Amino acid sequence: MEKRQELYAGKAKSVFATDDPDHLVLHFRDDTSAFDGERMESLARKGTVNNRFNAFIMGKLQEAGIPTHFDGLLSDTESLVKKLEMIPVECVVRNIAAGGLVKRLGVEEGRELTPPTFELFLKNDALHDPMINESLAETFGWATPDQLREMKVLTFKVNEVLKTLFAEGGLLLVDYKLEFGLFKGEIVLGDEFSPDGCRLWDAATREKLDKDRFRQGLGGVIEAYEEVGRRIGVDFS
Repeated sequence: MEKRQELYAGKAKSVFATDDPDHLVLHFRDDTSAFDGERMESLARKGTVNNRFNAFIMGKLQEAGIPTHFDGLLSDTESLVKKLEMIPVECVVRNIAAGGLVKRLGVEEGRELTPPTFELFLKNDALHDPMINESLAETFGWATPDQLREMKVLTFKVNEVLKTLFAEGGLLLVDYKLEFGLFKGEIVLGDEFSPDGCRLWDAATREKLDKDRFRQGLGGVIEAYEEVGRRIGVDFS
């Protein structure tokens, strides 16, 4: 398959067209950002680590019957993915209170959330990804009620699969965000799943092993990502 022109460059990934109209190349760069791009840095190996981490997770989700856009690794930093018509709504599940939930509600970080919470955010960097609800999504045409229901079902199915996977590695899946799109009319999981888009803590010590290490200046960001990967069986070689 022939890689062609760049279609989009985000904060940490670039998307390229191919000679197949149904497929794209997803390129994971070493760039890292926080606070809506206010802080940017390049971290060696990050592109490779996240590409392989994402491939592993997408494979596990596909085995569990969750449709994803991932079709295979092309290189250390590139993957072949289906071309989706993206839905501009992020789905967020929180199993443990952290991050924005703590700031908004004043609850204690680390509180277990039973049942887990489910939230929707509009994917819009200029507006800092504001929280929305189903009514707003329907009114403004961002997603239909049927699409929202299917996205919620799949998001919680992801939670079931990954909470178990990470627990086997002595890790807590604190929270995560997912993005979905349409491929030939079907709701499909898109974007990526890596420590960039979720929170993962050591189950025993509650040490943060995710992007919060970058946000909070804790250091050892990529080393933490690799540690998480090794615990669940990701091959970084």
